[in-house]
Amino acid sequence: MIADLYPQVRFVHIALVILSGCVFAVRGTATLAGATWPRAATLRYASYTIDTGLLGAALVLLAILHLNPFVEPWLAAKLALLPAYVVLGVMALRRARTPRARVAWFVAALACYGMMVSIARAHHPLGFLRGILGG
Repeated sequence: MIADLYPQVRFVHIALVILSGCVFAVRGTATLAGATWPRAATLRYASYTIDTGLLGAALVLLAILHLNPFVEPWLAAKLALLPAYVVLGVMALRRARTPRARVAWFVAALACYGMMVSIARAHHPLGFLRGILGG
């Protein structure tokens, strides 16, 4: 039964979240330092593979837990932040025209990633802000 795999799928999901964030942080930092290797096709495809596995694990977790991300506010918040994170990351790694803009997009992408992790840990749409705002 698929529900029996919950601990393993959860572990894979968390590991891929960490790996995805670390790969992005390293690529972004190297890009800001002027390196060209972060744009290499091999690294980009590895990143796509990690993110595809992450999405797959997330979908399996939704199925196991019978969760609807459009009904659960904390999941809806994470889903809303995901495209923002992708756009911010693309701007930071490829599209930003100036070093200053790259830094701003990169910091915003990392903040978005951090907020998604915070929301997941708190199971609340405000994440760590819940304690600050009293939500």
